[in-house]
Amino acid sequence: MPVPERGPRERMVFSAAQLIRRDGVGATGMREVAVHAGAPRGSLQHYFPGGKQQLVNEAVDWAGRYAGRRVARFLDESARAGGPTPAGLFAAMVRQWTDEYAASGFAAGCPVAAATVDCAASGDATREAAAAAFATWTGPVAEALTGMGVPAARSGSLATLMISALEGAILIARAERDVRALTTVATELAPLLDAAVEQAVPGVSQG
Repeated sequence: MPVPERGPRERMVFSAAQLIRRDGVGATGMREVAVHAGAPRGSLQHYFPGGKQQLVNEAVDWAGRYAGRRVARFLDESARAGGPTPAGLFAAMVRQWTDEYAASGFAAGCPVAAATVDCAASGDATREAAAAAFATWTGPVAEALTGMGVPAARSGSLATLMISALEGAILIARAERDVRALTTVATELAPLLDAAVEQAVPGVSQG
């Protein structure tokens, strides 16, 4: 992920997210965040009076919003290429990671998952932030599925399935140092996801 051209506070949140997804919460210190962000260490106290936990929580929140924005980006891109499909959306979610691992190796995972797993170092407040971040991500996925014709009653559960499968595959890919698990979930879930789209009945108004 390129470092966004933003102010020092935003850079520190971004840097915290990158370090957490690589090293976990416990191994990510305020000094390391300041160095990664190119910010004076004293500025951390200024921008994050709640200390490391506040910074971690904001990094987790940023990650959830970033994932949600990528859903909108896929919809925009697919609209110019014939229209989105549920399987296409999931393939795009997976491709983000296979592309990263091909280019940069398997050092980093999802910062939200990392904060959840490392709950002994992060505490209940960060666990709650992680739950909120997953919801921030799941919501746009579910809305996108509904917009593609998946019944609203199923969109939420399928969005949860997609994100759960992706997170598990990321974990396996990092352990194996191979994208096999990622490509497998994309292939195996594709028919299930596309089959959830309601087919229009000829002659029946869908309005």
